[in-house]
Amino acid sequence: MSTVAQLWRFPVKSMGGGRVDRLRIDRRGVHADRLWAVRDVEKGITASARRLPALLGCSARYLTEPGDDAGPGNAPGVVITLPDGRELTHDDAAVHVALSELVGREVRLTALPPAHDKSQHRMTTRDSLANFSASQVRKDFGLDDAEALPDTSVFSPRDIVTLARYSTPPGTFVDLSPVHLLSTASLRALSSDGTPYDVRRFRPNVLVDGTDPDVDFPEAAWVGGQVRIGTTVLDVAMPTIRCVVPTRPQPGVDLDRGITRQLLERTNRFLGVYADVGTPGVVSVDDDVHVRFSTPPGLLERAVSAAGRSATKGVQRLLEATILRERD
Repeated sequence: MSTVAQLWRFPVKSMGGGRVDRLRIDRRGVHADRLWAVRDVEKGITASARRLPALLGCSARYLTEPGDDAGPGNAPGVVITLPDGRELTHDDAAVHVALSELVGREVRLTALPPAHDKSQHRMTTRDSLANFSASQVRKDFGLDDAEALPDTSVFSPRDIVTLARYSTPPGTFVDLSPVHLLSTASLRALSSDGTPYDVRRFRPNVLVDGTDPDVDFPEAAWVGGQVRIGTTVLDVAMPTIRCVVPTRPQPGVDLDRGITRQLLERTNRFLGVYADVGTPGVVSVDDDVHVRFSTPPGLLERAVSAAGRSATKGVQRLLEATILRERD
């Protein structure tokens, strides 16, 4: 029987978070997860450790345990611990100066705005197009010029459009999906010597233990199915594509560029899964994890899936063509 080994909550996007004994999962995702982020003032977008890796040297915690009403437009106060050990609160103007000095450009610690306010998420056309350029994608994934670009066919056309228009989906500071799951088996199987990678590199909300010992990356088979944990039911939407962030150093974790090669060779750059919330509820450490696998697709489902992949590639080609026109 699989069980919950660890639960993680990250008060600030791209900073270290902390382990908790229980998580409430509501319709928008993990309660009080990533209610703060660092805003790149020059670009006018939500910053990420993909582009500003120094953020991983910071950690964050809430001043008090978030109440049930915490969420967009109502983010509880946080304490930021900087790499030099200094601690600054969200309401101290010095925190913006310190973070700007750390990353080498002007940034501000920013709370998640109300769900209807998309201003903190929307990107300019220039930045949006630049994100889809081959050179930027290679940087984001730690690839050299000879390596193939990532397979993004798992994304729906809607996902691609969201990623093109917004630095994070409106109403959230997550990359794409509200809940992120990973197994201890995957951390172990990805390693060349069987020593599990540190879970902090991959930043899941839920770490699952006790899966089938004969399966290296068990959660890959959960896609399209459901996972029931505690009183929560999660609909597993897609495998988690991995950028360069897991390779980067953070407190207690060293730089390891070899992870990029391991991911390419073992999993085609995927590890863990993203899930949507089917039934809100509460998840606790040691809860049993029950997986209901998806049924094999029939002819109609395969046709729909193929059409979806074709549409996704069509959207990507359109964006790439637009990039080329912009350059011309």
